Amino acid sequence: MKKFEQMQNYLKNSFEKPSLVTMVLTSISFYILMFIGYFTQAVFPRKICGRYNRQGYPELYDRFTHFFSRYVHRRMGDCWEYPICSSPGAELVFKERITEDNGWTFKFTGRKRKCINLGSYNYLGFSDKSGYCTEMAIKALHTYGISTGATRERYGNNEINNELEKLTAEFVGTEDAVALGMGFATNSLNIPALVSGGCLIISDEKNHASIVLGAQVSGATVRVFRHNDLEDLEDKLKAAVYYGQPIKENNNNHVPWRKICIIVEGIYSMDASIVPLPEIIALKKRYKAYLYLDEAHSIGALGPSGKGVVEYFGCNARDVDLLMGTYAKSFGSAGGYIAGSKELISLLRQTCSATKYASSMSPPVAAQVIAVLQILLGKDGTNLAKNRLKTLAINTQYVRRRLAQTGVIIYGHQDAPVVPILLYRYSKIASTVRALIQRNVAVPAVGYPVTPILESRMRLCISATHTKEQLDYALAAIEEVSDEMGLKHLRLPRHLKPVVYEDIAINL
Repeated sequence: MKKFEQMQNYLKNSFEKPSLVTMVLTSISFYILMFIGYFTQAVFPRKICGRYNRQGYPELYDRFTHFFSRYVHRRMGDCWEYPICSSPGAELVFKERITEDNGWTFKFTGRKRKCINLGSYNYLGFSDKSGYCTEMAIKALHTYGISTGATRERYGNNEINNELEKLTAEFVGTEDAVALGMGFATNSLNIPALVSGGCLIISDEKNHASIVLGAQVSGATVRVFRHNDLEDLEDKLKAAVYYGQPIKENNNNHVPWRKICIIVEGIYSMDASIVPLPEIIALKKRYKAYLYLDEAHSIGALGPSGKGVVEYFGCNARDVDLLMGTYAKSFGSAGGYIAGSKELISLLRQTCSATKYASSMSPPVAAQVIAVLQILLGKDGTNLAKNRLKTLAINTQYVRRRLAQTGVIIYGHQDAPVVPILLYRYSKIASTVRALIQRNVAVPAVGYPVTPILESRMRLCISATHTKEQLDYALAAIEEVSDEMGLKHLRLPRHLKPVVYEDIAINL
């Protein structure tokens, strides 16, 4: 029965491919934009800062990056980097700005705009500017100050850091954990401390840039398997075990890899897909490989208690060798953690650059996370955690079901609180974001090179603090803009039965 439930959880992923006509038109429109960019660069070059007294020096940036950022991406500059002036709750306020030179420069209008916030990873709504968590952070600020001013190895360690790591390990179900001040560095600096030359990393093709960087820096050999493709993963594991690594002096001779490490994510934020964890655990045991699981988007957002994809599938946390997560999303703070066995975490404390050379986590930032962990562990004496988790699950189901009825193509797992809506044409990124901003709905959109050329998209981030009325307003605005922009590409049958918010059943 448990195995059946695990498989049912995984089969909730949805990825509809676009029609051939859509793909052709998307490709043509992208290359038209490129042609316009090159034409503008040649005929109307912008007088901008140049490089002087650098004869004989190689270029710092390759020519395509230089061209693309200035003559393609720049035209949509008003859609990025909005300066916000409020906490990122269910709503946010940002300063309005205008450009009079097609995105080269901006100036503020003096006006502010309040929008429904569908762009922050504030899944459980704990990044508010008031409440228990904020009070804990303020108390830590008055007690410990803003910064420790040193590394953990010197005089940067205090009781609040130790308490954070103890609670993190208790929450995720491991022996120990180490907390770091930056989520990106948690991956990019810990992976090189775990593997090096003579080791093999088998990485999912959709893994985050921090994982890719960490794997490159490590010096280990990296092989990529197709996204969530268990067959391809097993083929690469078989080959790695059977052939081993070639000896440089003689490629016909091989020796075993020192270590084989599989790296996957819980929720892949760009596609909102969920890893088939039970099957990957089975493969890692069969081929004696280590498993590194990035739970950045799943910790706090999945599972009856918010313990991530491990709990969601009913797996044992001890079957995952390294559990990574960030405090910047569901915890409404900053930083990240690695959790695992005591022996492994002790080794990381001694060898990881992020713990040896970086200042320890800011006390108010750590206190925010501690407060959230206390709530999630039920140590605050309330039902707040259960209520937030249930509301997040209901909001996610409600938004996904309603969007499926509008005719847009959405990606991902039906339980993932990140909801990608496919836009396809690169030119529609800017027009869609601008149209939604005018309707007071803040939604981020991304395209090439972050996504493949044919898969530009906007991503909705659902929060437990969104009310039904806010979601209804945002969904109505998205449907209206989808009609205007021609975003309704869905060809699969639609379930037209009205979605009733109160009737959505969630079992936690």
